[in-house]
Amino acid sequence: MEETTKYIDTIVDDGLPWYAIKLFTVRQGEVRTYFEEEGLECFIPEQYVTIEGRDGKPREILRPVVRNLIFVKQSISDKQFRKIVQEADYKISVIRKSRDSQEYSLIPHNQMYEFRLMCNPEVTMRKFVSSEEAHLKAGDEVLVKFGPMKGMTGRLVRSNKKYYLLKEIPGIGVMLKVTKWCCVPMKK
Repeated sequence: MEETTKYIDTIVDDGLPWYAIKLFTVRQGEVRTYFEEEGLECFIPEQYVTIEGRDGKPREILRPVVRNLIFVKQSISDKQFRKIVQEADYKISVIRKSRDSQEYSLIPHNQMYEFRLMCNPEVTMRKFVSSEEAHLKAGDEVLVKFGPMKGMTGRLVRSNKKYYLLKEIPGIGVMLKVTKWCCVPMKK
């Protein structure tokens, strides 16, 4: 429980939106380091996976959920950020509002805050889905009224006879197990 609190304490909503960056390289860690050296905060969703250690015993390590996506907080102007992206030695692409637009798509701070909370690697009843899979899931917009996810919003979806709260942002979606009775429909 103490580690969960540590993760939650590191997630802060400071009102700044985020960029989603698609990578065309396997050097996700190096790209993250590049942006961090430029003074930008980065986020990569991770989960625990069990691997065989050198001694032959299983051990858990944190690994990225997807290898071609990184999120960067918009703490500088678009012009400055564009320059940093262009100077990168890596093949990357910032997700744009549309194919024709040069304007970057920004993920609102409240959506990214909830998404980062839902990506807590200590939570085990969680599923990651692609954007395409998330769009195929039918579900009503809900607000969680009770429990540890109180105040979060998303779509209530059903998978394998269980209910999940689905939070979707460009490139990825995350589903956390939730009980149906703790959710109320969002007012339109």
